[in-house]
Amino acid sequence: MGKLLSPHTLAGGFDGLAQRVHDAPLAYLDNAATTHMPVAVREAMEAFERRHRANIHRGVHTLSERATQAFEDAHTTLKRFVGAGAQHELVFTSGTTESLNLVAHGLSDAGFAPPVLRPGDEIITTALEHHANLVPWQVAARRSGARLLVLRPDVEGRLHADDLARLLGPRTRVFAVTACANATGERPPYEALLALAAEAGAFTVLDAAQAVGHEVPQLSQLDCDFMAFSGHKMYGPMGIGVLAGRRAALERLAPLRFGGDMVEWVSESEASLAALPARLEGGTPNVAGAVGLAAAADFIDVTGRDAIDAHVRALRAHAVQRLSTLPGVTVLARHASASAIVSFVAADVHPHDLGTLLDARGIAVRTGHHCAQPLLACLGVGPTTRASFAIYNTHDEVERLADAVANALQVLR
Repeated sequence: MGKLLSPHTLAGGFDGLAQRVHDAPLAYLDNAATTHMPVAVREAMEAFERRHRANIHRGVHTLSERATQAFEDAHTTLKRFVGAGAQHELVFTSGTTESLNLVAHGLSDAGFAPPVLRPGDEIITTALEHHANLVPWQVAARRSGARLLVLRPDVEGRLHADDLARLLGPRTRVFAVTACANATGERPPYEALLALAAEAGAFTVLDAAQAVGHEVPQLSQLDCDFMAFSGHKMYGPMGIGVLAGRRAALERLAPLRFGGDMVEWVSESEASLAALPARLEGGTPNVAGAVGLAAAADFIDVTGRDAIDAHVRALRAHAVQRLSTLPGVTVLARHASASAIVSFVAADVHPHDLGTLLDARGIAVRTGHHCAQPLLACLGVGPTTRASFAIYNTHDEVERLADAVANALQVLR
């Protein structure tokens, strides 16, 4: 099988991977949780901190103006990265979780303005979701008096447009779906699902956290009102993320944070909110993080979106093939070829024990429910072992993974 450039010859380099764990070369296969950062991203952040660090907006001194320009340039870079059009806007958040909470809160908060969600309305999410795209909607339903409906997958973990069509109705106000299930690697037909919901008049929400590092959803090609993702899953820094979407939809959101920089004017008794994106970016933002996120987007484009996507899909296919031959091992969503995630269960072996033995061989995977307990319950499985791939992983590491799993199963059984 083909091999991409090594971690050290890729643009920017990944020096954090050049280490040994338990006296073995590190095989970092936990990228669905957090990817490593190339040196180029870290250097962009360090350059900002060394030369431009200051608070943004309203400052008239040189450093403040430089910092403001860097922050605005990051907005521009990320809007271009996700294919935002003239009707779109982009807001920086702390990550996918805050972005989704901002949408769920903003559509249901009756304390700020008449909310979008009212008693008797319906919210639809799916059983594939990370808890961050489920729990906020549970809270929004309780706050507003709306009903929460769940689109469930078939026995193989697939979502179907026909099933969504049966759930949609005249009171459907929101449909929220993932672009890739972080617990199984399932890539639902989100384009068609979003289009169906939009046609029914619902606000549409896409959790793109697991897709943005290789398959970058393009806003201008989607019936998508809100799209959320995180920097740390796309070769960028932790603590920074994005909520992007249609400007008209973003303007319907009640802010999560009130205070500095999100107001136009304030009196003792009332305030007028600033225009987007400032109205949803209250407080001092993570400017260095925004600079780093923009550098990560540039890294993906320089490396090549198609090249990254093809590479991680090939690694996933290789892992599915090898793991499926091991006795007692069941790979979830084997069909999900458009993914960087492979999740599996082994009969009579707990994932935590398996993960511990893999770590002893320098192989980093994720074990547990992956913040997706309803999905695993729906599929009738408990916690799983998950390997997830990035641009710097190799087919040799897939072989190491499979051999280490086989050895661990012998030991544990």
